Amino acid sequence: PHVKRKTSSPYRHSEAAPPVTSETCPTGHDNTRKIDNSFLRDHNYATEADIISTVEFNSTGELLATGDKGGRVVVFQREQESKNQPHRRGEYNVYSTFQSHEPEFDYLKSLEIEEKINKIRWLPQQNAAYFLLSTNDKTVKLWKISERDKRPEGYNLTDEEGRIRDPTTITTLRVPVLRPMDLMVEATPRRIFSNAHTYHINSISVNSDYETYMSTDDLRINLWNLEITNQSFNIVDIKPANLEELTEVITAAEFHPNQCNTFVYSSSKGSIRLCDMRTSALCDNHSKLFEEPEDPSNRSFFSEIISSISDVKFSHSGRYLMTRDYLTVKVWDINMESKPLETYQVHDYLRSKLCSLYENDCIFDKFECVWNGTDSVLMTGSYNNFFRMFDRNTKRDVTLEASRENSKPRAILKPRKVCVGGKRRKDEISVDSLDFSKKILHTAWHPNENIIAVAATNNLYIFQDKVN
Repeated sequence: PHVKRKTSSPYRHSEAAPPVTSETCPTGHDNTRKIDNSFLRDHNYATEADIISTVEFNSTGELLATGDKGGRVVVFQREQESKNQPHRRGEYNVYSTFQSHEPEFDYLKSLEIEEKINKIRWLPQQNAAYFLLSTNDKTVKLWKISERDKRPEGYNLTDEEGRIRDPTTITTLRVPVLRPMDLMVEATPRRIFSNAHTYHINSISVNSDYETYMSTDDLRINLWNLEITNQSFNIVDIKPANLEELTEVITAAEFHPNQCNTFVYSSSKGSIRLCDMRTSALCDNHSKLFEEPEDPSNRSFFSEIISSISDVKFSHSGRYLMTRDYLTVKVWDINMESKPLETYQVHDYLRSKLCSLYENDCIFDKFECVWNGTDSVLMTGSYNNFFRMFDRNTKRDVTLEASRENSKPRAILKPRKVCVGGKRRKDEISVDSLDFSKKILHTAWHPNENIIAVAATNNLYIFQDKVN
């Protein structure tokens, strides 16, 4: 049952700054901007609703949006550079916060619909306003975030408070004027795309034509026009006639970054299918299938579970695909289907712990993965608030930790090492000491710079390259 909670619940949402210096993202901001800041509260008190469920930079990296299990979206804006404080350029402050989704109830199916934000995707900026898509399990919404620093005054039929004036008192015709006011940031829902998914939506992706987007649930992918809310086109449907014959589900999907006809979707069986919408209206028959044959010597009870792909991402160039399963990150060349180009072990030391991870349900955790702006470095999360980075050129990798203890402002992050067996060194952590309740599932990388956002439960950390 849904837990009733205070509307102004605390939000330990912003710990922040840099791979490698770190700072606490200040919640205070420019006094000229009126924002309800009451959601940023006591660090020691947090609810389930405060757990961050998605993180996303916009196309310029100036804005960073987070969604949480309470249905809220918080948008952070990057500080403008000042001559006397050049290091403040990397800081992100609260720009806007709004309730995107509310809990609902499907009376026909006696099913509660959570307000949790599953994904946020920004649309490219076309004018002064910003637009983003946010989705929960069933409904996608298009939000407009805009600034207002003027208000109209001097209406003829209403007074300043908006009350209707007595017509007998109106003796002259007034021309309304715009008066300056304190800057306000407003979020308004412009479109609501609903009633198109029987199953839970797990991903949304904006097309490179910027006119359409797709929403994906466990068994179907729908294509929408951003202007039309009352119809969508079903482009993939893997639902069998008899649900008892169901062997796999769709776990994620994404459009190609510059070919508007191409998209990929991943499955719980570890395969990735690339589809071309030019071939047919229904893309049930894929153009390419990326799948690595399983090594029979590694076969175990957990093989199928850990091979399930939790995230798939095109590189910015569109040439490569990155996929994340439970233990590894793989890079595929879209011109080579037979095997992955590169395979990186995220936390291979957990292979011996799969039994206990199955018992505590952690084996079903869905980790995301991201590219840096030049497609040369990959990042993904792990347990104990660790996150991993892999350099594709030098083949070096590093484990870093996002935690309050080691994230003092401007502190440099020290690489962490996990000790599997034998004698443990002073700076290593034993695999048996890892905290599996602290996990980093959601991360984002600035499109042009080495700035990353890492969501650790109900804290958001922003890290940047070391600044001299």
